[in-house]
Amino acid sequence: MHCKDISMRDVDFPLTERNISEAVLSWRVYVRTEFLVLRNGSEHAIVKVSKEGSEGLFRNVTGVEIISLPGDTVFVRDKEVDVLNVPALASVQRGYPGKAVVIEGMFSHVSFVYGMDTVRLRAIDNIPPGPSRLRFLVSTALASGLVDRPVVPEYEDFDLTDMIEDIETEAVMFPCRVSGLTANIPFYFLDAAPETEREVTLIGCDLSDRIYRSLYGKGANLINICPADAAPNDGVRTIVRCCRVKEGHIIEGNTAKVPWGATVPEIIDAVNALFMGSE
Repeated sequence: MHCKDISMRDVDFPLTERNISEAVLSWRVYVRTEFLVLRNGSEHAIVKVSKEGSEGLFRNVTGVEIISLPGDTVFVRDKEVDVLNVPALASVQRGYPGKAVVIEGMFSHVSFVYGMDTVRLRAIDNIPPGPSRLRFLVSTALASGLVDRPVVPEYEDFDLTDMIEDIETEAVMFPCRVSGLTANIPFYFLDAAPETEREVTLIGCDLSDRIYRSLYGKGANLINICPADAAPNDGVRTIVRCCRVKEGHIIEGNTAKVPWGATVPEIIDAVNALFMGSE
């Protein structure tokens, strides 16, 4: 809802249904105004108005519908919130279940959200390197204005350093050196194809295992860190990076897989595809 469709007015009467109706029915409002946010001190109420169909920039109010009264309305001032962005409003709504939320956000624009059915998006990624690239990509995609569903992200980052403690072999091998991972036992990076006679635990995915077998002619103890394999089959729509996806995205059930080096446009397309037909 565009903030031009909402007018915020300070009033000096108690915000009861009767007082609001009696007052507002005597007002004239701007032709685009569909809703009024009324404020008396720290209390707020939200009203939908009907207008007569005469010409001109201002119209007489002919009908009043109470959306919320002070007991059901909260006010939030957050200059980081884009009030024209549906996922941003969804995140605010999720924090105040059952309430109407008046939001003064970015550029001092005012809007409100009420009764929005938010939907969860789980993003699973590995760190380090950190912060999570997928977390950055998803948050940027949702802030772009190109996702018009009330998506609320939930981030799950699996820290690979936690897995080192469970290794029982004399050495460990990580997929690539860009991660910056180290260990208190001998460690190697698969992308360097090192020579080693030690028994190794490989922290990687199915592709890492295939590369290891190709290089060394045998398998290694594998700790699977594939984000796609970590996605629970619980119906929650999930997005992951996957090295098997070269470009675009692949939808498998409730999971969207994007390339390991995904771009923001690819994330936007994947999220929109993942929730297509969900409403």
